[in-house]
Amino acid sequence: MKPDFWEKPEESKHVLKERSDLQEIVQKWQELASDVEECELLLDMAVEEADEATLKEVFTEVRTLGRRFRELELRELLSEENDQRNAILSINAGAGGTEAQDWAEMLLRMYLRWCENKQLKVDMVDLQEGDEAGLKSTTLTVAGPNAYGLLKAESGIHRLVRISPFDASGRRHTSFAAVLVFPEVDDRIEVDIKAADLRIDTYRASGAGGQHVNKTSSAVRITHLPTGIVVQCQNEKSQHRNRDIAMKILRARLYERERRAQQDKLQELHDNLDEIAWGNQIRSYVLQPYRLVKDHRTGFEKGNIEAVLDGDLDDFIEAYLFHCLTEREKGRTV
Repeated sequence: MKPDFWEKPEESKHVLKERSDLQEIVQKWQELASDVEECELLLDMAVEEADEATLKEVFTEVRTLGRRFRELELRELLSEENDQRNAILSINAGAGGTEAQDWAEMLLRMYLRWCENKQLKVDMVDLQEGDEAGLKSTTLTVAGPNAYGLLKAESGIHRLVRISPFDASGRRHTSFAAVLVFPEVDDRIEVDIKAADLRIDTYRASGAGGQHVNKTSSAVRITHLPTGIVVQCQNEKSQHRNRDIAMKILRARLYERERRAQQDKLQELHDNLDEIAWGNQIRSYVLQPYRLVKDHRTGFEKGNIEAVLDGDLDDFIEAYLFHCLTEREKGRTV
């Protein structure tokens, strides 16, 4: 109702999006409440008439209502400051050469499948291929509803135990990779970055080839000297565009660093990849001698490891969000 509301489209679009999100939650709740009421009436009729077929129909509908309620409940868990934002996700292979680099590529495939199932938009910002197989590191932007709120559950060190396909002796190997997740910072949040604190390098983009890739230094690497944070982008053909994307990622990392520092929980893994090793993992994926995926923060585990590696992460994410809620209610910092 403010007279100048529509005169500031950059500000108004955020308000309109928030209004739309809230309207959707209210509408879904009202629909659920109405369907529960109808189900209760149907149940009373079925019991009164001893109608077994209708009772089975009610039972099926109750299960559907339960899933819908769980989805709404999960959405309400995503109410922290940055949960609605887009996400920036990085994967870095730990020590171990080809074995760890192959594991990093497996994680990339897992997250791409999960994003596809969630209908989230993914853009590859940077990818450094491994020497023989897999990848050394990669950075993605993930856009869509609650992208950061969901993916923040994945931030940490992931451990794989398997019989190595790269070991002719068929020995069991343990590999590590770090997954780092940051909220994308929009223009409403100011992050002070001084030009004197930046070192900007350009280099030729690596990739499958092509005239542009081979002959122009379009890739950009930015180093924030005070913190040592390094970001890079080589996906775009324009050096200017790559620089803009790299700066967006740097702003997001600096914002997340400061936010965590203010909450006294800055995590070393965000800036020190030397710690991608035993004892720091958040989740283990064991293919040998048994088959199990276990999250060490929540205790949740699943035996269908193939489904998990194909992107079936919802149960792990949900368990983490409820774990965070429980810890907050106890007054602990997560």
